Amino acid sequence: MEPILEVFRKEPIVPFALLLVVILTVPIFFERLRLPGLVGLLVAGVVLGPNGLQLLQKESETMKLLSDIGLVYLMFVAGLEVDIEQFRKTKHRSAGFGTFTFLVPLIMGTIVGRVFNFDWNASILIGSLFASHTLLAYPIVSRLGVVGNEAVTVTIGATIFTDVGALLVLAVCVGIHGGDFTIVKLFTLFGSLIVYSAVILFGFDWAGREFFRRTGQEEGNQFLFVLLALFLAALGAQLIGVEKIVGAFLAGLAVNDVVGEGQVKEKVVFVGSVLFIPIFFVDMGLLIDIPAFIKTLSSIWLTLAIVVGLISSKFLAALLAKFVYRYNWREMLVMWSLSLPQVAATLAATLVGYRVGLLTEEVLNSVIVLMLVTATLGPVITSRFAPGLTVTEAEPIGSETTHLEGEKALADRPFTVVVPVYNPQTEKYLMEMAALLARHEAGRIVPLAITTTNAQMDAPQMEAAFQRSEMLLDRATELAGELGVRTEPLLRLDDDIARGISRASREQKASLIVMGWGKRTGFRARLFGNVIDSVLWASHCPVVVTRLLDSPLNFHRILVPVENLTGQGTQPLRFAKILADSNQAQVTLLHVCNTRTSDAKVAWTRSQLSLVASKWAPNTNFEIEVIKHENVAQAILNAARSFDLIVLRSLRYRTAGGLEVSDVTTQLVQHLACSVVLLGEPQRTTTGVLLPKPSSRVANDNVLS
Repeated sequence: MEPILEVFRKEPIVPFALLLVVILTVPIFFERLRLPGLVGLLVAGVVLGPNGLQLLQKESETMKLLSDIGLVYLMFVAGLEVDIEQFRKTKHRSAGFGTFTFLVPLIMGTIVGRVFNFDWNASILIGSLFASHTLLAYPIVSRLGVVGNEAVTVTIGATIFTDVGALLVLAVCVGIHGGDFTIVKLFTLFGSLIVYSAVILFGFDWAGREFFRRTGQEEGNQFLFVLLALFLAALGAQLIGVEKIVGAFLAGLAVNDVVGEGQVKEKVVFVGSVLFIPIFFVDMGLLIDIPAFIKTLSSIWLTLAIVVGLISSKFLAALLAKFVYRYNWREMLVMWSLSLPQVAATLAATLVGYRVGLLTEEVLNSVIVLMLVTATLGPVITSRFAPGLTVTEAEPIGSETTHLEGEKALADRPFTVVVPVYNPQTEKYLMEMAALLARHEAGRIVPLAITTTNAQMDAPQMEAAFQRSEMLLDRATELAGELGVRTEPLLRLDDDIARGISRASREQKASLIVMGWGKRTGFRARLFGNVIDSVLWASHCPVVVTRLLDSPLNFHRILVPVENLTGQGTQPLRFAKILADSNQAQVTLLHVCNTRTSDAKVAWTRSQLSLVASKWAPNTNFEIEVIKHENVAQAILNAARSFDLIVLRSLRYRTAGGLEVSDVTTQLVQHLACSVVLLGEPQRTTTGVLLPKPSSRVANDNVLS
C-alpha cells in the first residue's frame, strides 16, 4: 500500500481527478439537504485538506495553479456579468449609490479594524471588503420582471463602482504592506493603474470588436480570445505591481460589450462555473483550520462586528439613496438586499490579503461566516420585497415618433410563424400548433427545412437530404391546407441548422418560431449547445419550444403557473389566451406562495391576479388558483396532473458571479407528464411582437408583493 499512497501523493493528476469527483457529487448532495452547494465545496475542502484526510494539500503545485485560475476566473466572470446596458441608463444615479455603498461600508469596516487593534493599512483593507457586493439575487429580480425598476437598475450599475473601488484599495494596501513604500511610489502606482486600466478597458474592447468582426461565427477562436484577454490582463496587473484579480475584473468589463449575451459568453461562464470557480472554493476550504475556526467563533466578537457592521452599513447606504433620490421604502429594501451578499470580490480580496500576511486567520474565518450569512439573507429579503416593485418604462425625449412608427410597422407586417420541420413523427402536432396561432392572428406559416452543406455540392448525401427536406415541406403544406392556413414553404441550405433557422426567421420577418423538443440535454448540451439553445440566443422574436403528447386541437385544460404578471411575465398568459380562444379551453392561473402566507394575503393575491388577467386576456375562461407550498416545483407538478398542457416561461441561463443559479423551469420539464410549451424570449424583446396588448388601462401593474 505504501508505494500506492506515495504515487497518490506525488502524481499531479490525482488531486485534479479528486477535485472533479468533489465538484460532481458534493454540491448535488448538499442541495438535496437544502443547503447551498457552495457550503458543500467548503466542507469538502476541510474534510480532504491538511486538517482532515490530507488527500489535498494547499502547497501542491496543482492546487496552487487551479486555485489561482479559479480566483482570477471568479473576478473575470464578475466583470463579465455586470450589465453595462443597465448601467448606461442610470449612470449618474448608479455613481451616486455606488459612492454611498462604497464609502459607508469602507468607513464602517475601517472602524471595526481599528477597534480590534489592526493597523491602519489592514483596517482600510477590511473596510474595502465591506465595500463591494455580488449580485447574487439578480436572477430573482430578473425572473420577477422588475429589472426595469430604477432602484434595481441603479443597484446593478453601482456594482462597477464598488468592485473597481474595492480592488483599487486592495492594490494600494498590498503595495504598502510590501514595505519601502513612499509617496513617490504611491503616485507611481496610481499612475500605472490609470494607464493600465485605460489600456485594458479601451484597448481590449477595441481588439475584441475587431477580432469578433473578422472571425464571424468562429466561436472556438472567439472563446480562446476571451480567455487570452483574461490571462493577459492578470499578467499585466502583476507586472505593474498590483494583484491579478484587479486585471481579471477589468478584463471582464472590457470584453463585456464584445461578447454580449451570446453563446461565447455562455461557454466562458460555463467553464468557470462548473470547473475553475468550484475548485477555488474547495481551496478556500483547505485554508480552514477547524480548531482555529471554532476558536474564532467562540470569541465571537470579531465575527459579530464584521457581520453586523456590513449589514448595517449597507442598510445606511441604501437609506441615504432613498432620501437623496426619493425612493420608497420597498425600493430601498430591495437596494439593500441586492447590495448585501459578499461573495466574489470579497472572498477574492480576503484570500489575497491573507496570503500576503495582511489579514489574519480570524478575519478569513469571519469573512467566510459573513459570506454564508449575507448570501442567504440577501436573496431572502429580495424575494420578500422585490415582487411589489413597479416598473415604469421611461422613454427618452423624441422616442415617441420612433415608437409609433415601430408599432405601425408591426401592424402592417403579416403575422408569420416559422416552423422548422425535421422529425416526421412530431411534424403534425407542430403544424397544428402553428396553425392555431396563425389563424387566430390572420397570419401565415413558413414551414422551414434546413439542409446542412457538404464539402461537395454534388455528393449523394446532399441529394438525399434535399429529397427528405422536400418531403417534409410537402407534408407540412398539406397539413396546413387541411387546417385552412396559408403556407409559404422554405428550403434553405446552410452550414449550421440553428443559424439557418435564425437567419431565415429574420429574413421572413417572423413574429414567432415554433420548434419541437430537442433530444440533447445535460452536460453535453451545456458544453456544446443544442439547436434550441442556439436559436434562443440568436433569434429576434419569441421562440415557442413544445413537447406535445397530443394534438393541440384537444387541449381543453391549460395550466399557466405565474409568479407575477408584469412586463414579459404576461407572455405565457397571452399565449394561453390564443389557445383558449381557438379551442374554447379553460385556463387556470396558478400561483404558489409560502406556507406562512396569511389567508388575507392569499385572497388579495387571487384578486390581483384576476384583475390583471382580465386586462391582458379579456373574454377568456379563467380560473385563479393560489396554493401554499414550500416547494414551488413540486406544487406545480402536483397541479399539472389534471391538465392537458402547461405553459411555462423559459428564462435564459444566467449566473451570479459565476455560480450557477437553479431554475424552477429546469426542474419541472424533466418530470412533467403532460404536454409542455416553453416560451423563450429574444435578447431584445420588441413590444407587441407576440400577442395583442391589454384591453384597457395600464397592464404594468404590481401584482404580487
